[in-house]
Amino acid sequence: MPTEKNIYRPIRAKLTDVIVESPTIKTFVLIPEEDFSFKTGQFIELSVDGIGEAPFTPSSSPLVKEKIEVTIMKTGYVTEYMHNLKPGSYMGIRGPYGRGYPVEKFFDKEVLILGGGCGFAPIRSLLYNLAAITDKLRKVTLCYGSKTPEDCIYKPYISELRKIPKFEVYRSVDKGDSNWTERVGVVTVLLDDVKVDISNSVAVVCGPPVMMKFGTLKLLQMGYPEHDIYLSMEKNMSCGLGKCGHCMMGKYFVCKDGPVFTYDEIKDQPNIWN
Repeated sequence: MPTEKNIYRPIRAKLTDVIVESPTIKTFVLIPEEDFSFKTGQFIELSVDGIGEAPFTPSSSPLVKEKIEVTIMKTGYVTEYMHNLKPGSYMGIRGPYGRGYPVEKFFDKEVLILGGGCGFAPIRSLLYNLAAITDKLRKVTLCYGSKTPEDCIYKPYISELRKIPKFEVYRSVDKGDSNWTERVGVVTVLLDDVKVDISNSVAVVCGPPVMMKFGTLKLLQMGYPEHDIYLSMEKNMSCGLGKCGHCMMGKYFVCKDGPVFTYDEIKDQPNIWN
């Protein structure tokens, strides 16, 4: 009989590269020692022996099996330690967990993606996935915002996206500089620039809670139905297994029932933006 997978045991993975994305964000390229795969939008628990673990949504393509990339913002003890790791170090990967993006529901539709800050990490994984199936999509429009030009991540990838047929990319920063030639303002100002057939479109939102709140409200004002707005919540996740209760959002465990929800699923739950 096949051995049942131990959901508590991390897979050892070698860190082969560390890419500096911004002053506070780095992307870690890992080679797992065992077979590992995930669906776009699912998350993992990434650990360092003797230090701790934290949940992250992979930022790499789910179609690439031999490596995994995880983009990490330095926010506390564990992530600060991770930021000091060098290639050749080893980390642990537990997962994948949760419900990702239902990409098959995006077929033959326009996909509008609204992202901010490190929320671009799960969005990049989704974009890799969508770029591989452009023949099944009408159009993909990315609206991405950050605080300053220096805080914009995945700069080379943005240039690649702009060359893909059916893809449109819009960026904004809260505060520009003399070299910035794109929009200045909160990311929702970009929604005034896009042309989208809302009757045949879905929207995806991922980023800081305040951005997700006002981004969702703007999409509703534009006419998007509640069931066509997909939110990656990643709210206070800890164990990844629905055991600790740390990520409870009303009746939902974000780590088990999400992290991807439609707005109509969670709109009546308490404190969804906290």
